[in-house]
Amino acid sequence: MQYDLIIRHAQLHRHQNPVDIAIKDGRFARITASLPDNTADREIDAAGRLITPPFINAHVHLDAVLTVGQPRYNASGTLLEGIQIWSERKPTLTHEDVKRRALEEIRWEVAQGTLHIRSHVDICDPNLTALRALLEVREEVRDICDLQLVAFPQDGILSFPNGHELMRRAMEMGCGLVGGIPHYEWTRDMGVEDVHYAFALAKEFNRDIDCHCDETDDPHSRFTEVMATDTLQQGWQGRVTASHCTAMHSYDNAYAFKLIGLLARAQVNVIANPFDNAVLQGRFDTYPKRRGITRVKELLAAGVNVALGHDSIMDPWFPLGRGDMLAAAQLAIFLCHMSGYEEINDILDLITTRAARTLRITDHYGIEEDKPASFVLLDAPSAFEALRLLPARLHVFKDGREIAHTTPAHSFLHRQNEQEAQEVTYRP
Repeated sequence: MQYDLIIRHAQLHRHQNPVDIAIKDGRFARITASLPDNTADREIDAAGRLITPPFINAHVHLDAVLTVGQPRYNASGTLLEGIQIWSERKPTLTHEDVKRRALEEIRWEVAQGTLHIRSHVDICDPNLTALRALLEVREEVRDICDLQLVAFPQDGILSFPNGHELMRRAMEMGCGLVGGIPHYEWTRDMGVEDVHYAFALAKEFNRDIDCHCDETDDPHSRFTEVMATDTLQQGWQGRVTASHCTAMHSYDNAYAFKLIGLLARAQVNVIANPFDNAVLQGRFDTYPKRRGITRVKELLAAGVNVALGHDSIMDPWFPLGRGDMLAAAQLAIFLCHMSGYEEINDILDLITTRAARTLRITDHYGIEEDKPASFVLLDAPSAFEALRLLPARLHVFKDGREIAHTTPAHSFLHRQNEQEAQEVTYRP
C-alpha cells in the first residue's frame, strides 16, 4: 500500500520501543515496529521523539479570554472581584469582539497541540451575545479544532433574572452541555435547586452536564454530593462533570473520603484548573495558605476520572497564560504533590486520554489503527521530559492534515577561550 504519510521512529506514551506510524486517507492505517521504505508520499523522522494524541483543554471561558485590564485589573486577585469586573465588561460585548478574541485564542491553543476544547459561555445576558458569537466560532474552526459549548450561568440560574429561561434558550440555540454554579446562588436551598434544574434540563434535551461546583475555600459548600446523588438517581453516570471542586481541598478527611467514594460510584468526572485554582483560592488566608486545587491524587487513586483545564487566559480572573495545556499539567504536578516518576507519567493522561473520557470522544480519539490521524509530535523523547521542558510542538496534525508546526528555539553558549559556540540543549 502507498500511504500518504509515515512518521518513523516515533515514541508512544508508555511504549518501550519506537514505532512507525502510517497514515492513509486521514486515518491511522498501520502502527508497527517498522514499515518498508518508499511506501509513503511524505515521511517525517521523529527520531525517538514523543507522539501523543491531541491535547484537550477540558475547561476554558472563550467569551472572556484576552480581556485582562478591561475595564480594570483584578487588584485583590479574588474570584469575586473577577466576577465583578466581568459584569462591568459584559455590557460592552459585541458579536465581533467575542469572535475576534475567541478565534485568536483558539489559534494559540491549536498551535500548541490542543485540538479539543470545552468552553463555558456566560448566558446571564438577555441578548446571549457571547453564545451567538461562539456558536458561529464552533462552526468556523471545525477544520482545526473540535469545540464543545456549555451553557454557563455565571450569576446563577435562580439568582439572575430569568435565569431558567436563558438556560433553556441556550439549549434550544444549540449549546452542547448544561452548566450550573450552585455555590454562587444566594442560599444553599437555591444552590440545590440550581443542580436539580441543570439535571432536569439535561434530561429534557438529552445533553451532558458540566457544572462549576464548590469553587470556594468554604468547607461547608457541599454541592458536589448533590451532583453525584442526582447522577445516580437520574441514571446519568458517565455524563456528568463537576468542575473545580476546590472546597474539597478544605474538607475534613472523613467527609472527603465519603464524597470521593460517592463520585466514583456515580462515575462523575472532575476537572481541576491548576492556574485559576492556585491563583484565586486561599486569598482570605494569612499563613499557611491553601493551595486551593481539588484532591486530584486521591480522586485518581479512588478510580474517579480527572481531567485538567486552563480555565482563564488573560482575563479578569487570571492575567497570564497562553493556553498551553502542557504548562497546566506541569503546574498540577507541583500543586498536587505528584512528582513521583509514574505520577508524572499519569499527569499527561489528564490532558489526553482522561480528558477524552470527560468529553466523551474516546471512540474517535487516540493513536490507534483506523482512528482519525490526529496527533502532536513533541520535541522531547518522553512524557517525563515533555512535562519538564514544555518543548516545542514540532508538528500538529488533525485528520491526517498538518495544521500547525513550530521551529524550536536553539540556545548557544559563547566561552572566552573557545572559537565555536556550544549549543545548550537543557538535557543531561
